[in-house]
Amino acid sequence: MSEKFLVVDDDPTFTRVLARSLTRRGFSVSVARNVEDALSQARQETPALASVDLKMEGPSGLELIEGLKALNPQMRILILTGYASIATAVDAIKLGASNYLPKPADADQILAALNHEQVDVAQEISADPMSVNRLEWEHIQKVLAEHDGNISATARALGMHRRTLQRKLQKRPVRR
Repeated sequence: MSEKFLVVDDDPTFTRVLARSLTRRGFSVSVARNVEDALSQARQETPALASVDLKMEGPSGLELIEGLKALNPQMRILILTGYASIATAVDAIKLGASNYLPKPADADQILAALNHEQVDVAQEISADPMSVNRLEWEHIQKVLAEHDGNISATARALGMHRRTLQRKLQKRPVRR
């Protein structure tokens, strides 16, 4: 019997490609486009593994973690996102996610992240500090999380115009 894998993402092209890749690797894959659909599918056939997009239409992927863990406490969940930030990574892990990866990621990277159970304490730590742009992105994400995703409240807290904040959030996060 093949291991059940739930892919939760609102991008139809990404889910089609990932589901095909995982099926070729022997997984029984189901796809959901939002939190409600994912919980419904997981109740019918509880998966052992899940890849969950952070930012979807409706509730975020963070809201799905606890529901999936309630169905199967042993489930390994990967949060996958194009909007990676330290704040959301920490929140995801606190809620029970096994790991967190920024997009784009392929099936091999996703499976490696889900199967990586031990923390590598010998991993190399970069001596280069984050760029100012990356620090700004991280700070905006932290304040946004503190205000439960409310753009207007976050803009007020940061002392910037709401439209300026929206433009910054539409950009991809900068690398280090």
